[in-house]
Amino acid sequence: MKPIPYGRHSVSEEDVEAVAGVLRSDWLTQGPAVERFEQAVARYCGAPHATAFCNGTAALYVAYRALGLGRGDLLWTSPITFAATANAALLGGADVDFVDIDPGSCNLSVAALEGKLSDAARKGRLPKIVVPVHFAGQPCDMARIAALAARYKFRVVEDAAHALGARLGDAAVGDCAHSDAAMFSFHPVKSITTGEGGMIMTRSRELHEQLQLLRSHGITRDPARMAGAPHGAWHQQQIELGLNFRLTDIQAALGASQMKRLDAFVGRRRELADRYDWILGGLPLVLPARQPDSQSAWHLYVVRIDATRTRATRKQVFDALRAAGIRVQVHYLPVHLHPYYERLGFRRGAFPLAEAYYEGALSLPLYPALDAADQDRVAEALRDALR
Repeated sequence: MKPIPYGRHSVSEEDVEAVAGVLRSDWLTQGPAVERFEQAVARYCGAPHATAFCNGTAALYVAYRALGLGRGDLLWTSPITFAATANAALLGGADVDFVDIDPGSCNLSVAALEGKLSDAARKGRLPKIVVPVHFAGQPCDMARIAALAARYKFRVVEDAAHALGARLGDAAVGDCAHSDAAMFSFHPVKSITTGEGGMIMTRSRELHEQLQLLRSHGITRDPARMAGAPHGAWHQQQIELGLNFRLTDIQAALGASQMKRLDAFVGRRRELADRYDWILGGLPLVLPARQPDSQSAWHLYVVRIDATRTRATRKQVFDALRAAGIRVQVHYLPVHLHPYYERLGFRRGAFPLAEAYYEGALSLPLYPALDAADQDRVAEALRDALR
């Protein structure tokens, strides 16, 4: 039987033609397609500024730098995320710590954050940036996090790599109403793809201009930002230390074309998630929680093996589904349990709710082209494995 991946991109002939149009044009990079893509995402999210990057990790690294994070500073995030969320801070010379998760949403726990901030304030070691992660596409409680940011004077960067198309109340994730910035990823398994790519959304013009500067070597052609008068129309100056983190026009054309189908992609993911809820009911699984006043983008559909109702271990279930051609995955090993982070001093037991989540978590196939027969095959394989 055909393999069923846990995630898969969806590329149409319209997407192919959009890319081909750029290949036939005068601009393969640093041309108009990037700005068109940025504007499309900004309009969708309701944020005034968007800056595209070569990938989401680079986007986070530059956002942290642009907000002043550096050596001796501290960034907090969730341990249930891809390691890049924390790595990008370490690469900038900062220190990293984590806040345990809410066992329902699997997002950073606001109650745990509040308690940790109170303790940190007493110790005089507050974070400069807190990064809530919209895990699996489920929005965090950004209003409560913003209230804590106002009280404790930290900046907020949303890791929304999973959440393009998600909504919190009437607002799109990425509008930055409760944060300084939000990051999207366009890896092939995400809501839309550019192959590789990322973007930072913000309401701050100053931050937007700094992001643009740092993604392109720290070099400007703007006379207003130069030291002294320009030598001529050719003149440019490096005024910050940056690198080349640019997205190409080829990738941007694909992204702009995919944005036309974003709502259809996310709508299909929601239909599939609802159907999983229906066909998996009664199995010894903890199904994903639905959060009030929000709509997930359903990047992932993560179930957890309920050890109180089955003798099957997560590894046994994982191996059985893989043997059946169903390429389930696990998201994620808590960041603090990676060997690199253990060498920094983090230990098992530090974030018990994140660790308990990991022990049972299993990501089932979920992507727009998945059909009912595929889902039924996944459900049947789960039933057999969980007996």
